[in-house]
Amino acid sequence: MAITGRLRRFHRWHGLAMSLIVLGAAGSGLLHVLMSRQPPPPAPRPAVGLDLAAARVAPGELAALLPDGAVPTAASLRPIGGRPYWQVVLAGQPWPSYVDAASGLLDPQAERRYAAEIARSHLGVDAISYAGELTAFDREYIAIFRILPVHRFTSPDGRGTRVYVSTLTGSVTRHTDDARQAEADLFSLLHKWMFITHRGWRDGLLAASMASLCLLAMGGMLLFALTRGRRAAGAQPSPGSSPPR
Repeated sequence: MAITGRLRRFHRWHGLAMSLIVLGAAGSGLLHVLMSRQPPPPAPRPAVGLDLAAARVAPGELAALLPDGAVPTAASLRPIGGRPYWQVVLAGQPWPSYVDAASGLLDPQAERRYAAEIARSHLGVDAISYAGELTAFDREYIAIFRILPVHRFTSPDGRGTRVYVSTLTGSVTRHTDDARQAEADLFSLLHKWMFITHRGWRDGLLAASMASLCLLAMGGMLLFALTRGRRAAGAQPSPGSSPPR
């Protein structure tokens, strides 16, 4: 009897403390539903075709055209500014190198131009601004987007539209704006506890809170089992009592 009373008091205060976590999780779940109903980003414009006939440089000639000591790990033809370019991924380098497949010239500016073409094609506008490069994840471009490095471009549309572009995949890896990002930030705070900057502490506290919620649920089931027999006995009429009318 005393054990049941102590367990009931602990369960009550435990539930009160965990209610804050439940509210945060439920609120972020509702926010996730609202985020999923956002209108999709604009459809990209058709990609520029690749003029294979203009490519004069064969893959076997690339090694002699690259900087000394460069070790190529992959190469592919990309259309940049209406011309075919060899995009060459080099070992130990975050950004690829580009060789004009028609002239055989190494072009150090082709990476930025190619990224801008991808961003313009995706947004369907020509007026974009370069906002920098990312070689590590940050609070807006988080690890779930997976692909690095990327370029960041903004659009002067009044909504704070910005896109992240990977030239290695030839695509936009993330499209957002001020309103979308505000919802994403709120979701990250409520659901992922991003206000805790240290990842180890954040993951540990999230795991501890989920374990505590499991303990709360198991405590409720245990209390139900312990008090079920007493409730059933209390519902039976006592000997000599008159039946209810």
